[in-house]
Amino acid sequence: MNISSIPCFYEKRAFTPDDFKQFMFAQSQPFPAMLELMRTLKTRYPLKIGVVSNEGRELTTYRVQKFALGTFVDFFVFSGFVQLRKPDPEIFQLALNIAQLAPQEIVYVDDRALFVEIASGLGMHGLHHTALETTKQALATYGLSV
Repeated sequence: MNISSIPCFYEKRAFTPDDFKQFMFAQSQPFPAMLELMRTLKTRYPLKIGVVSNEGRELTTYRVQKFALGTFVDFFVFSGFVQLRKPDPEIFQLALNIAQLAPQEIVYVDDRALFVEIASGLGMHGLHHTALETTKQALATYGLSV
């Protein structure tokens, strides 16, 4: 982990940078039902699944490996790698370019309403995720039922 980018290490601490890193990794908890939903959709339909996230490199790399995200995600656009952050429309445009799809072919799912609003403003179908069952119902309206 690049410690110079962590603000809490500007002075001596009672914990080490490695302690901090391990603590952050331990906070990463999967949402198994949501991961299973995405895996099922990927298996059932000819989808491209992309992830757009504001996370840094180290946490992102850890989560992709720990939760085997690469087994069903086609591409990742992470702030720590591309120096863009949501809600900047440019990060969404980058994801569109990587996907090589028109905005109207995308269903963008996020638990943050602001990010859904930005994606919708670019022509994507926005889906504000608040609960698994409502997300399943909303996806079904796009012909993606499980």
